[in-house]
Amino acid sequence: MPQTPPEDVRHQHEVELGPSDAHDEENYDSGVDDASRRSSLTSLRSSIFEFYEENGRTYHSMSAGKYFMPNDASEVERLDLQHHLFRLTFDDQICLCPKKDGAKRVLDLGTGSGIWCIDYADQHPEAEVIGVDLSPVQPDFIPPNCSFEIDDLEKEWTWSKKFDFIISRFMTGSFADNASIVKKVYDQLEPGGYFEAQDMALPIGCDDGTFTEDSGLWIWMSWLMKAMEAMHRPFSAAQNWKSMMEEAGFEDVVEYIYKWPINGWPRDPKYKRLGQWALYDMDQVMEAAILAPLTRAMGWSQEEVLLLAADARKVLRDPRVHAYWPIYVVYGRKPFSSKQKPSVDKTTA
Repeated sequence: MPQTPPEDVRHQHEVELGPSDAHDEENYDSGVDDASRRSSLTSLRSSIFEFYEENGRTYHSMSAGKYFMPNDASEVERLDLQHHLFRLTFDDQICLCPKKDGAKRVLDLGTGSGIWCIDYADQHPEAEVIGVDLSPVQPDFIPPNCSFEIDDLEKEWTWSKKFDFIISRFMTGSFADNASIVKKVYDQLEPGGYFEAQDMALPIGCDDGTFTEDSGLWIWMSWLMKAMEAMHRPFSAAQNWKSMMEEAGFEDVVEYIYKWPINGWPRDPKYKRLGQWALYDMDQVMEAAILAPLTRAMGWSQEEVLLLAADARKVLRDPRVHAYWPIYVVYGRKPFSSKQKPSVDKTTA
C-alpha cells in the first residue's frame, strides 16, 4: 500500500505553477480580457473545493495527503462539538493567555470549522481575526472582523503585518517540523505578542491500572502513533510545545495539563460532564483518525481499520476503564524590544 495517495491522485487538484509568461511578448494574446482571467481564477478557486475522496471520507485537496483527518460534514460538526469541550474545560473561556482580551490582530493556525475565530471575533469586535486552514469548510456568515484564508502553513508565510496573538489548537500530527512552525510564529508576532498552543497528547493516561495494554483502545492508540511516525508527523507536539517555545525565544512560558475522561466514569460532576462530552467527541475520532494513517502508511485495508475502531469504541464506552486524554495548554510571550518595554504601575511597584 502507498504511504500517501498515489502521485496522480495526490496532485490532481493542486495548481501547478510554471514559469511566468506575463511579459512574454511572443506568447501574449491581446484578446485575453478581464473576463477570461476571472474565469481562470474561478477555476483555480473551485479546484480547492474538489476534495480528495478516500475510504468513504473526503480530505483537503490543497497539499493533498499532508493532513490525516477528513474534512467532511461529520468532521466539521465534530470540531464544533470539540470547541464546546474546550469551553467546559476552561470555564467558558476559549483561551487562557493574557491576550484572551485586548488583542488587536489574531491568527488561528489550522482553524478547521472556524468556530474559535468566530467566537473570538464576536467577543472582541475591536480585533481583526484571521483563520487559516487547508480546507475551505468555514461558514459564509461570519462577524465583519473575521476572515478565513486557505493556505499551507508549512510553506512560506506571506502576511505583511504582524499579529499580537497567534493560537494553535489540536495541531499535533499536522506538521513534519513543529519547531519550524514555532519559529514562524515567533517571527510573525510583534514584540510582546503571545502564542498559545492547545493540544492533545498520547499516550492516553490512567492512574489506577484499569487501562491495559491488551485493550482495544490501547492497540488503537499504539497503531495510530506508529502510523504517524511512519508518515513523519508524530504525535509529540503537545509534550514539546513548552521546550520548543523556550528554544525559539519566548519568555514567561506557562504550561497547564488538563484531563478529559474517556467517558463519564468520574464521580466529580464537572469531570463526569467532561467525560460524557469527550466520549461523544472521541467516539467519532476512533475511525476518522486512523483511516488515512493506517491505510496510507501501514498497508491496512479499510475493513481492518474499521474493525480496530470498533474494538477501541468498546473500551472507550466502558466506565470501568478510568482513562483520560491529556490536554496541554502552553503559552508564552515574545520579548519586548528595547524600544517597547511593558508599562509599570509605579503606585503598586
